[in-house]
Amino acid sequence: MQFVVSSGELFKHLQLVGKVINNKNSMPILDNYLFKLEDGDLSITASDLETTLSTRIKPESTEGNGIIAIEARRLNDILREFPEQPLTFQINIDSRKVDIASDKGNYNIMGHSGDEYPQFPHIKEEQAVHTQLKSEILLSGISKTIFATADDELRPVMNGIFIEIGLDRITFVASDSHKLVTYSRKDFTSEHETGIILPKKPASLLKNLLLKDDGMVQVSFDSKNALFTMADYKMVCRLVEGKYPAYNSVIPVNNPYKMIIDRVEFQNCLKRVNIFSNQSSNLVKLSVSNDQVEVSAQDIDYSISAEEKLPCQFDGNPINIGFKSVFLIEILSNLPTSDIVLELADPSRAGILLPFDNESKDEELLMLIMPMMLSN
Repeated sequence: MQFVVSSGELFKHLQLVGKVINNKNSMPILDNYLFKLEDGDLSITASDLETTLSTRIKPESTEGNGIIAIEARRLNDILREFPEQPLTFQINIDSRKVDIASDKGNYNIMGHSGDEYPQFPHIKEEQAVHTQLKSEILLSGISKTIFATADDELRPVMNGIFIEIGLDRITFVASDSHKLVTYSRKDFTSEHETGIILPKKPASLLKNLLLKDDGMVQVSFDSKNALFTMADYKMVCRLVEGKYPAYNSVIPVNNPYKMIIDRVEFQNCLKRVNIFSNQSSNLVKLSVSNDQVEVSAQDIDYSISAEEKLPCQFDGNPINIGFKSVFLIEILSNLPTSDIVLELADPSRAGILLPFDNESKDEELLMLIMPMMLSN
């Protein structure tokens, strides 16, 4: 088989698809891309068995049909050194010899039998749920929640993003027990009320793909796998099995204390004060009173301490509460607005952080952080 393709276009697609390949694979064939030429269309697939990612390229010209596996690292290294130009791939399926011709030379590598490559997983149609949504909704949902996912071997359901599908709303949830994020969109409709837990790695891969896509995403899933279909890419991944915790039950309501503060100013203050916190706890104390918050930290072992006062909007009784600074800084860096609202009830209950103004009337973003005990 033979095809002619742009070096830059091919490398761009391989860079995205290749992110699924692990450094160490249980099967040597997974170190390869699977090239399949059929009726003038070229598809390229990469897999780690848990996640399989495929893309389509329209070659400038083709001849014949066939499949072959080509070593991913070597092919990436070759393409990285080419300026933009057409490349001709001449492949002998029987001998597995791959000849790459450029305008200045020829390069020969050996491929592997495409028949050894794992088949693209399929969704069981009798169990399948189908829905579609704007790529922007899926991208926003993943981007705003993925940082809060856990790495917990004992509770694997916490290691992914819970996507809760309603008839007129979709909600993305992630939590590591110290922080929790929920992001909801109301500009969405579905015929089903269901949910899936998307693992962190395929969520990250999907985020990279969605940055290149502004169309609709077709989502299909059964009890084991989910399939995401875009214009030029297709990804199927194994879902996290299990029931996601009842996240709404841990979100406190009717919080009487509300502090409004400049997000960047607050975040930079925390970064400075955190330098003086205890290395193991990263405890910072917030003392909030009328129109002012004092941020302080200390490390008794090294006899160091710091405090800063910032202006804020606050009307209520003074309150002192402690948080792990690295979690609070991480949450602030993922809130999109210039001003944020910190809702508090008492020093033993979680703090709620919200954008002061949502970017869209159709979205709701909430971030929760658990408090830390303050010593007297």
